[in-house]
Amino acid sequence: MKSFYGTTLANPLMLGTAQYPSPAILEQAFRESGAGVATVSLRRESGAGQAFWQMIRDLGVLVLPNTAGCHTVKEAVTTAHMAREVFDTKWIKLELIGHTDSLQPDVFQLVEAARILTSDGFQVFPYTTDDLIVGERLLAAGCEVLMPWGAPIGSGRGLNNEYALRAMRAEFPDVPLVIDAGIGLPSHAAHAMELGYDAVLLNTAVARAGDPVLMARAMARAIEAGQLAHQADPIEARDMAEPSTPVIGKAFLS
Repeated sequence: MKSFYGTTLANPLMLGTAQYPSPAILEQAFRESGAGVATVSLRRESGAGQAFWQMIRDLGVLVLPNTAGCHTVKEAVTTAHMAREVFDTKWIKLELIGHTDSLQPDVFQLVEAARILTSDGFQVFPYTTDDLIVGERLLAAGCEVLMPWGAPIGSGRGLNNEYALRAMRAEFPDVPLVIDAGIGLPSHAAHAMELGYDAVLLNTAVARAGDPVLMARAMARAIEAGQLAHQADPIEARDMAEPSTPVIGKAFLS
């Protein structure tokens, strides 16, 4: 199991903290999921107050602050520095949005912000596309983790481009990779782990479900199943049938 800047996660599920019906349901969902990391935006912490931060600390999970909603390098860097002060961690999930409708990352500014933050001592988790060249640039900028999107944030579409995600896993075999955004169903999360990804980050699929606590439990089991399936070395898909019963020794009647 790969480590994230020297930290090995007990559970490869990273769970967001926004949009839950209530703080109590958020807490229950986290406990059911067994998630090892909570992603938290600086603005949410500011709005919810000390009680929210105390609840997150009581969960006993690692905190990954994010720069959600930032559209410029300056804005993202400033937000990251503020988050480090508030949450007392070098970790930062770097979001730098370039397209309003799809919330697609602005990969040009993303690389620049990653370079600046890395030089400032941050351990950057960049929310990026599934582009291999962008991945290379982020690693060259000092990132040790890549977080490609499965689909647009909150869309619930799953893994839109499996080919690209497979290519990224093959291109960067030693880099921790996290599917971030687009997960809507437990089957999506399981599939991400089956492809050999090291973790899944999701929020909306749990927080906006009819029963967030039950969905959190389902996601946890799906991720475990996908991880085990990958470790088991599954069979390759075939175009032709292959009998499961051997034909050797079978009697042939003329």
